Amino acid sequence: MRGRAASRAAVWPLLLWLAAAWLLSCTREPPPQRELDAELTRRALVTYADIAASSYADALRTARALALAVERLLADPSEPTLAAARVAWRDARAPYQQTEVYRFYDGPIDAVELLLNTWPIDENYVEGLADGREQGVIDDPARYPTLERALLVALNGRDGETSISTGYHVLEFLLWGRDTHDDGPGSRPASDFVERAGDVLAARRRRYLLLASELLVQHLEPVAAAWSAQRADNYRARFLALPASEALGLALRGMGSLSGPELAGERLTVPYETRDQENEHSCFSDTTHEDVLGDTLGIQNVCLGRYAAQGGTKVLGPGLCDALGSADATLASTLRQQIAASVAAARSIPAPFDRALAGADDAPGRAAIKRTIGALEAQTSTLAKAAARLGIAAATAQAAR
Repeated sequence: MRGRAASRAAVWPLLLWLAAAWLLSCTREPPPQRELDAELTRRALVTYADIAASSYADALRTARALALAVERLLADPSEPTLAAARVAWRDARAPYQQTEVYRFYDGPIDAVELLLNTWPIDENYVEGLADGREQGVIDDPARYPTLERALLVALNGRDGETSISTGYHVLEFLLWGRDTHDDGPGSRPASDFVERAGDVLAARRRRYLLLASELLVQHLEPVAAAWSAQRADNYRARFLALPASEALGLALRGMGSLSGPELAGERLTVPYETRDQENEHSCFSDTTHEDVLGDTLGIQNVCLGRYAAQGGTKVLGPGLCDALGSADATLASTLRQQIAASVAAARSIPAPFDRALAGADDAPGRAAIKRTIGALEAQTSTLAKAAARLGIAAATAQAAR
């Protein structure tokens, strides 16, 4: 079992402080409300929904490409087909990370996120070590004789927060294997997926990989549909029908929760304080630095009102920072600058992330992580200030359901 609980104990007070600070600043009695430009705010919210639709469509498209790459790997297990599946996994992560700004307000993604992106995972829950001391789902045919999609969904989170059986990080583990190297990712051989007569373990591993890739697509499909502009009665339509201040409150809550408690806290401060690679987001593939950058870019996308979709098309329009600027130009300018600083800081984190955690606090890697944490905390504070000054509460999504 991965040592998540023990290693995180020392930083829980900080995480609680970050979450409390964000919620308190959003819900305390606000100063006199400043008037937003109603038309500009409405257009910015449409851009926000358009970016959601485009980025989730990209996430779904690349998940389908990953499922096809898995099928090719299973049809012809070899180092080239395994390498291609790993590339497809990384390609699928890029657009998904930029959608995480749409979490944390009970929107469509929050209904399935635990099945998609929960981390860290106890890899032994999926497949135990070869010594047989602990059996996982794959290597326990007596307990789980038939592997099916419904079983993997039912097992997800059943035995605790790291007993994860579906999603990107389970696929990551299956494709890379355990990360036992100090200077690189896991190195699972393609031979692990070769079908041999009498090799029950390989057959079950193949089956599990196929099911996990299919489930990734299955769980993304309703989220993409919920934001699609091609449907008249979905979450997007209800979101845009809300009073502008309520919809903007949801968007700000997503931005602030991702910036502060999630990214600055859970994903960066925890591994920074513990120096434990078990707490990094994508440890098997050593792509955590890409995850951090993707999240910061997602926040910048909705601030600026832009998204470069795969295939060359672009979403461009007024962003949420433009809407905020109609009421407080100085605050909006500050927020743009802070978000740009967090993106730049995230870009400076060297790979692999677990090596960046090592060394003295003034080592380049740790300094870059610390700089990113500080930049994210600064923008979180400004997002909370914006909500308070505009009289926008940290809204729930009840009205949008």
